[in-house]
Amino acid sequence: MPNSFPSKTKRHLAFTVAQFAEATNLSLVSIDSKGNIEFVNPSACKLFGYTQSEMIGQPITIIIPERMRGAHMAGLQRVAEGQAPHLGGRPVEVYALKKEGTEFPIEITLSVWSGKQGFCAGAVITDISDRRERESKLLRLASQDTLTGLSNRHRFSSLLSEGFEAGGTASIILLDLDGFKEVNDTHGHLVGDSLLQAVGVRLPYLLGRNAEVARIGGDEFAVLLQGVNDPLEAHAQAQAILEAFRKPFDVGGHVLELGTSIGIAFASTHGNDAEELIASADFALYRAKAEGGNVIRIYDTTMRSETAARRELRDELLRALRGGELELFYQPQVDLLDRRIVGLEALLRWNHPQRGLLAPGAFLPALDQSALALEIGWWTLDQAAARAGALQADGHDIKVSVNLFPSQLRAPNLIHKVANALQRHSLRPDRLELEVTETIALANDDQSFEAMTALRDLGVGIAFDDFGTGYASLSSLQRYPLTTLKIDRGFVQHINDKSSDLAITRALIGLSREMGLKTIAEGIETEEQERALIDLRCPFGQGYRYGKPVPFRTIVDLLAPETGSGRSCIVAS
Repeated sequence: MPNSFPSKTKRHLAFTVAQFAEATNLSLVSIDSKGNIEFVNPSACKLFGYTQSEMIGQPITIIIPERMRGAHMAGLQRVAEGQAPHLGGRPVEVYALKKEGTEFPIEITLSVWSGKQGFCAGAVITDISDRRERESKLLRLASQDTLTGLSNRHRFSSLLSEGFEAGGTASIILLDLDGFKEVNDTHGHLVGDSLLQAVGVRLPYLLGRNAEVARIGGDEFAVLLQGVNDPLEAHAQAQAILEAFRKPFDVGGHVLELGTSIGIAFASTHGNDAEELIASADFALYRAKAEGGNVIRIYDTTMRSETAARRELRDELLRALRGGELELFYQPQVDLLDRRIVGLEALLRWNHPQRGLLAPGAFLPALDQSALALEIGWWTLDQAAARAGALQADGHDIKVSVNLFPSQLRAPNLIHKVANALQRHSLRPDRLELEVTETIALANDDQSFEAMTALRDLGVGIAFDDFGTGYASLSSLQRYPLTTLKIDRGFVQHINDKSSDLAITRALIGLSREMGLKTIAEGIETEEQERALIDLRCPFGQGYRYGKPVPFRTIVDLLAPETGSGRSCIVAS
């Protein structure tokens, strides 16, 4: 203290400082020029686990881990020789040692001054164990998937980048779970999360310690095989994964069947950095899913161009939906005996600004495995219901049918969407018919059955479209709650020159009639085809003989002369 202070003031300040040191939660320690502790406050004693008498006079090294003592003493020696301390006044994080031998992290701020017997040093010490734990947790969160405990996408990419920098070889395997969405929809997200955790256990156990397994998306996993650049070896690992998924998962009492689609890519053949290599594997994965799933595909360059074209077309379709370029055309379904309209099938068209009017075959394949398919599907359903409601309001007794996308049939809110459309457009349920191809229905057998049953409970019609082209057995006609059977155009086309097609068509018409289903033959183009179907007692038909798909306003004009009966005549174009 300055000598100008009166002795009484000095004593008061010294007493105040001593009281502060006693009361503060800060840990205070000072040492003399020999490195021995000459002062320690209660907070520091508590921090290090000593009593004050156990610390006073002891070398400061009693609280310094042994591995750090040499550097510490060298620093003290430099200061004793008159050099400025490197750490003076600046907080530094180091490790300290408790009495019972435990190391822990501290933050220390050092001060140095001259005393009567040479230099002295003091430190303010803070235990930062909690802070380090929080930082460690944040670091884990930044690199670890919190649900499965596996590495996350960031960590996976970092490991892959490190491999590229080291110049090593590697291959990556991307997996997408086939059927996971159905598990979530059927059993709820809690079971879905538990299933992901089960996958996160099965994969590392199967692949061993040399494989780095990560969860990089919702139901997407990745495997990094360092040092593996042999396609046969990588494919063998992927095949082992595929086989492992053939064993059901037992989750909370639920026995769950789950498949997987797999894409493989190799560094540096398929990518010169982490993101490019992951993208290449993703293209291969997309191809595997497009082929029906539960298969393995290795990347090749054609996949990138095909996928890029699909994505570009999907982006264009999204703009078309937002910009009003999509439109429903309507094709008449007629009574074969008098050609009166009994129904309309709604068919999607795209008024492309450069390519003109496009039929579904030109753009629907791009929607496969895309969320946009569901959005366009709901738009199509609503538009068809709106037109059916308008016809009903004008007194026409005509049913409008519309095709369901596969993703709509699987959607948990299908019934809600249909009910809302009926209510919004004041439409009687029996004026709306939903068409499903037999292949789509039977690919999701139980779920499709439940969805169709719920729709029939609403009063909506259900039609099997293109019947005979898939793998449905005739017994499926009895199982599913159908109202209409549509005979595929492939049988109608050769009904007059192929006895097998005639026999199949005759059987389908008879079976449908016996089961009380409405039967519509598709693709009728000639008078001979029409006559053959009438002779087989097929009641209804659809095809170019009665009219091509046309805009709704054209249908309204055709129906304008007669209202009330709702069954107006149409002359083939």
